[in-house]
Amino acid sequence: MIGADGQPLGVIPTARALALAQSEGLDLMEIAPNAQPPVAKLGDHGKYRFDEQQKLKEAKKKQKAVVWKEIRMAPKIDEHDIETKLKAAARFLDEGDKLKITVRFRGRELAHPDRGRTLLLAMGERLKEHGVIERLPLLEGRQMIMVMNPVRPQQVQQQRPVPASAVVGAPAAARPAAPVPTPLRPTPAPTARPAAAPPRSRPA
Repeated sequence: MIGADGQPLGVIPTARALALAQSEGLDLMEIAPNAQPPVAKLGDHGKYRFDEQQKLKEAKKKQKAVVWKEIRMAPKIDEHDIETKLKAAARFLDEGDKLKITVRFRGRELAHPDRGRTLLLAMGERLKEHGVIERLPLLEGRQMIMVMNPVRPQQVQQQRPVPASAVVGAPAAARPAAPVPTPLRPTPAPTARPAAAPPRSRPA
């Protein structure tokens, strides 16, 4: 059992807990019925329910609803219109919305779905700093759809190679020391040995 001040009161029989609640003008609330033994708390039941409802409202406010935005194009679109679509798509992704890019085929355009796929993949490549492709282009009826998610900050940061200027300007302790050349010593010339004396002839 837990008191009104939040301090544990230990294991108390139900009858005694009810009497204690009545004597203090409080309610006996069961907050963990599945525990062994069950856990109850002394307090104002009306205030407890109000606090729980407020916590639930605050949790819902923090949960951001998923908003979908859509960009529609034709497979034959000029560069100026593509730039306009790209600006709108980048704005949607930067605002945290999911983006659906749709290419609609009319008449005989459906005979060349590869044009729509190429266009969508090119859009995804040009929007890679704002979003990531969640679903690759997929033909559904007379339209091809690609889905993108807003990019997270840690996904933008990519490991870049260290510029040469940073290495040159690094302190000497951080750079490996150049090997000290060993001085070359002249090799001494071999000493000439004296020629052996001819053997002396003995008298007969």
